[in-house]
Amino acid sequence: MEITVEVAKMKKLIITVAQTGGLHGKDINPALPEQPKEIAQSAYDCYNAGASVCHIHARDRQGRTTGDLEIYSEILNEIKAKSPIITQVGNGIGAVAMPDGTMRGATLDERMPLTGIEPKPDMLTINMGTFEFDYIDSFENPIKWNEEFVNKCNDRNIAIECECYDISHIFNAMELVRRGVLKEPVHFSLVLGVAGGMPFTPKLMSTMIDTLPEGSSWQVITISKLQLPSTVMAMCQGANIRTGLEDNIYYSKGVLAKSNAQLVERMVRIAREIGREVATVEEAAELMGVKRE
Repeated sequence: MEITVEVAKMKKLIITVAQTGGLHGKDINPALPEQPKEIAQSAYDCYNAGASVCHIHARDRQGRTTGDLEIYSEILNEIKAKSPIITQVGNGIGAVAMPDGTMRGATLDERMPLTGIEPKPDMLTINMGTFEFDYIDSFENPIKWNEEFVNKCNDRNIAIECECYDISHIFNAMELVRRGVLKEPVHFSLVLGVAGGMPFTPKLMSTMIDTLPEGSSWQVITISKLQLPSTVMAMCQGANIRTGLEDNIYYSKGVLAKSNAQLVERMVRIAREIGREVATVEEAAELMGVKRE
């Protein structure tokens, strides 16, 4: 994939905010929103700061990640009542609490019902390959299951974003294109820095970018301390970007971020400094093929 280096010719920058995530909580950063009204208020603040997409995970009343569709519905209704930001539900759900207090990864059977959430989210993500997430648990994403998931999304006109933790995952996505399941242009998230997946180095990131099919849209998601430099590097190459407390709880070394909006504001400021225009919600929806009701 040829990368345009002239900033003035790049498409407008789509900023996604991943506010909550599927693992850590208020115990490590009290600013992380967990309950529906908190998540909706954070999404509203991030929309006002310049984000056009809100990536969503749900928590139960105890702050634990959950696949409860009623809670997802409450979150979506609360967000839609406050702002027009694009709603994007992550299909991994996160860790699930067991009666004995231990946590396990969500099963495929627990994740498939996300395709039936009401009200309909604008987007759902899929994870394009199975791997050992953080060397702790196998994160199952078989291609046959992904095909069924995407078909259910297609039936409801829900747009898809493909999260790729390895170069092979890009080819898995293109296999779904070949089968007529995924529609082009494909929207890729290159996820770097998760133990068990691709680490971040400039060379590895560039290799993944070079592997993307022509015409795709893409963003880089890097976890923890390397998030900012990798995100800015990607932004300079025409990528969309993602920020938020799901990916990094810190604003700078040893300094906790005060809010998701603070992280969005920084990315808007950097984009303007390098000459990238930030996309509105309406522009982002058009660029990503989001069909809104």
